[in-house]
Amino acid sequence: MLITTLQPKSNARSRTPKVTKVFSIANQKGGVGKTTTAVNLAAGLARNGIKTLLIDLDAQANATSALGVEKIEGRSLYQVLHGEAKVEDMIVSTSTDKLDLIPSEVDLAAVESELSKADNYLSRLRTALAPLIESKKYGVIIIDCPPALGMLSMNALATSDYLLVALQTEYLAMEGLGQILGVVDQLKAANVTEKLAVGGILLTMYDSRTNLSRQVMEEVQKHFPDNVFKTVIPRTVRLSECPSHGKTIFQYDNQSPGAVAYRALAKEFAARFDLK
Repeated sequence: MLITTLQPKSNARSRTPKVTKVFSIANQKGGVGKTTTAVNLAAGLARNGIKTLLIDLDAQANATSALGVEKIEGRSLYQVLHGEAKVEDMIVSTSTDKLDLIPSEVDLAAVESELSKADNYLSRLRTALAPLIESKKYGVIIIDCPPALGMLSMNALATSDYLLVALQTEYLAMEGLGQILGVVDQLKAANVTEKLAVGGILLTMYDSRTNLSRQVMEEVQKHFPDNVFKTVIPRTVRLSECPSHGKTIFQYDNQSPGAVAYRALAKEFAARFDLK
């Protein structure tokens, strides 16, 4: 205890991130592995020693359940977005060291209609998170957006440094890709944000046995060569099972292909964005 107390201050400062980088994982289409990626990427980064905060911005609260956190009324960003609570009061710890969560619950669904009538409706989340970002408590903040380009998703994008797109390897999923990438340009043109950039496209639910998966992967890599992550997330039963147990893939089956893929993604992600 005495040694811990007398550690040099310079060592303590070295553990504090120099900057907090904010990422939104979004896709207006549901069922593409968006929440699975948000949860397991966040857990993978935390397991690599990067202090990470995951924000569940979806009223369905799937990310909250996937981390084994109970959904509790009043325990979401609802009150924070209305200026009735502080964002720090909504943070809970998880069973993964260095990974914290701001949970979601059903009240968050009402925000979509309420925000449209409020002043500065596209910057409410940015204002709410500003103290947390400025504190540099976390190296990474990952926002799991709802499966729609509504008010909450727009707020998340306006707050973020980077957009990450989870893209299922099928043609129907590709149809909306251009639309969501175009939103970045629209937000910049409207002067809602200056910093938002496309951080990457992650191919999910990849099945190497099908020509369709391979063709979609080749098509996306051809048109977005600088944006597609090298890591590809396979379609596996274990990734589908672990949320129902309230566990990350690393806790549920650490040797599974899904765990191997998300470990590789966390490493690639940290290198791409220079995360310490």
